[in-house]
Amino acid sequence: MLLADIGNTRIHIYNGKEVIHLSHEEAIEKYRDKKLQYITVKHQLKEKLNGLKNWTDVSDRIVLENSYDTMGIDRRALCLSHKNGIFVSAGSAITVDVVEGGVYQGGFLLPGLKVYIKAYGAISPALESKLNLNVSLDRLPKTTKDGISFGIIASIKMLIEKYQSDKQLYISGGDGEFLSSLFDNVLFDETLIFQGIKNALEKTH
Repeated sequence: MLLADIGNTRIHIYNGKEVIHLSHEEAIEKYRDKKLQYITVKHQLKEKLNGLKNWTDVSDRIVLENSYDTMGIDRRALCLSHKNGIFVSAGSAITVDVVEGGVYQGGFLLPGLKVYIKAYGAISPALESKLNLNVSLDRLPKTTKDGISFGIIASIKMLIEKYQSDKQLYISGGDGEFLSSLFDNVLFDETLIFQGIKNALEKTH
């Protein structure tokens, strides 16, 4: 059975071995006749998805104890991949959630790396920059580019570390591999959301 996580810009499909990232149009075209179970945050696609008879929306089966009503379905699925830990999804937003004993403890959201960079450019053309992923966090920067990069990366790292203590950190998402390089006791795995969906489906089978 194929599993899909339908995001705002892409559809991520897991075939049991690898995650395939496609645009909405490409994924629907390529997999329309395949049996597939999905979760979605893209409500504008609902009508189109409902017309695919082999595709089943399993969003209502993704149940995370103690989560709040407006929490994104992809975040819930991510948090269901393991019983304990801090779960980070690093995409257009960076979401950080804490789970203990399978029970949701709370979490917070930050802008994604690309959104941070855009925000600086919106302040002033002088602050338009690219992110220096290799900026040193051990000394204060002396250039605008490094100052911006330091501000973004150090603030994300320090805030996550504040809540990490000895907890295992689980990271997924497009910028997840980079973020995982900043921490100890960390696992980057782009299948985490799908592990969570599988766990939820097995529980409600």
